Amino acid sequence: MTPTPQLSLGLLLTAAAGFADVVGFIELGGHFISFMSGNITQLGAGLSQGLWPVALLTSSLVVLFFLGSLAGSLLALIAGPRWGSSAVTALVLASFGATLLLALAGFAPRQFMLVLAAGAGAQNAILPAGSSVRLGTTFVTGTLFAAGHDLARALRGLAPPWRWAQHMLVWVSLLLGGLLGGYGYALLGINALLVPALIYVGLLGLFILRPVRIVA
Repeated sequence: MTPTPQLSLGLLLTAAAGFADVVGFIELGGHFISFMSGNITQLGAGLSQGLWPVALLTSSLVVLFFLGSLAGSLLALIAGPRWGSSAVTALVLASFGATLLLALAGFAPRQFMLVLAAGAGAQNAILPAGSSVRLGTTFVTGTLFAAGHDLARALRGLAPPWRWAQHMLVWVSLLLGGLLGGYGYALLGINALLVPALIYVGLLGLFILRPVRIVA
């Protein structure tokens, strides 16, 4: 079982990702900054139907997410266990700042949201792997499978009886973050991204003051 402080931290990160993904989804008219399975499905559909603008946007989002994942993971390795989470959080925060500045400068969502897709990819490297529950991710497809898998094992006495519920909490946190993101966008438009950005500011301060250690 994942300790409660670590789980809470991961749930907060995932909720922030859900908030930002819904804002991006609305701005992009139905495309994602962090749900790459959906973008790849849309890419396949766009290519097969000759919808080249859709194919270009979705492929760009996938590439930027991949590059953000690469950059975040390299930065975490270079910074080491003590400063890795801080460094990657700063990178993600920078992607939010750049996105808002580009939006303010008049760039189109299909341009400035690519920066946020890179930030979403980087976020997955904020918390080091090692917990039985994958924490702080921007996607939950694997988490849903893990919940079902752990429940099956628990019913057979092969896993802790309630670990599957921790996986489901990750799913719920993404859902609640997305719900708040939708409401936030209705009130503030693209400026709703300031809400998750403030969460990352707080987490950055926390990581600087106290290193993150994930217990399996």
